[in-house]
Amino acid sequence: MSHVAVAGPVPAVTSAPSRPHRARAGRAWLSQAWVRPLLGLAVLAVLVASVGTGPFLAGLRLIDAPALAAALGIGVVTTVCCAWRWSLVAGGLGVRLPMRAAVAHCYRAIFLNSTLPGGVLGDVHRAVRHGRDAGDVARGVRAVVWERTAGQVVQMVIAVALLAAFPSPVRRYLPWLAVGLAVGAFALVLAARAVPRSGASRWARAARTAVADVRSGVLGRRTWAGVVIASTVVFAGHLATFVVAARTAGTDAPLSRLLPLTLLALLAMAVPLNVGGFGPREGVAAWAFASAGLTAAQGVATGTVYGALVLVASLPGAAVLLARRLPRREPGNCR
Repeated sequence: MSHVAVAGPVPAVTSAPSRPHRARAGRAWLSQAWVRPLLGLAVLAVLVASVGTGPFLAGLRLIDAPALAAALGIGVVTTVCCAWRWSLVAGGLGVRLPMRAAVAHCYRAIFLNSTLPGGVLGDVHRAVRHGRDAGDVARGVRAVVWERTAGQVVQMVIAVALLAAFPSPVRRYLPWLAVGLAVGAFALVLAARAVPRSGASRWARAARTAVADVRSGVLGRRTWAGVVIASTVVFAGHLATFVVAARTAGTDAPLSRLLPLTLLALLAMAVPLNVGGFGPREGVAAWAFASAGLTAAQGVATGTVYGALVLVASLPGAAVLLARRLPRREPGNCR
């Protein structure tokens, strides 16, 4: 925060907010931070009132060693691909990010996302940490934002294509969704072309920065193909984990019937109203399974198993988090 000094006997004028104002802002942020987890708890409460606790407990009891091994193996592939995508975008923005560090940061972020409310605090942590390590926090944060955004866009395109190819409860709404996505993409292109090339306003600077980031970090010649490939593999890994969860929970529906249901549950995970990953995913899974002729209890059990498998797959991130907190011994001081 900058301070502007005024010559003469007049005291310095500062733009820093007063202590009461900062306290009110902190309380407002804290209250907003708790709203989303409370909404996630409300979703879980509605599910418990509808189907009881049986599907949640049954899903956890059905988890076996093969399911855990599959989740760990798939987790390695998806985490490495996430790290690769992040490294590509960061490099396009001019921020160096070695793959080894990216993998460690991604594992830690996945673990924090799976255990903390909101589902995004791990990504916030890795963005700020990488920015500090690179000496440019703003650019480090933007790299994570654009990396996650690119992944969500690729996921949405694949999801719409698959939902159109297989029968699902939302198939009749897909034409409208496709039109909306096309209009939105066209509007973004027009907005990017309309960004002023000069101008000192905050909006103009932010718009020019965003356009430059997308062009160099996401759509650059050396990045866009890798971003698409990595995002596709990550999404396929999440789908595979969800199918493993459904089979583990006892759902024997054919894959052509199961795939669109898992897609809907995965899309629901983008809503940041969860508690340790649980909430909207189980709610949408219960609705989707029931709409497809299965039962809401099967959907809840599948979502519960998926959450547990993702947590197990993220446990290497706990090791990374612990390793960073342990004090390092200097050579010659070992006792």
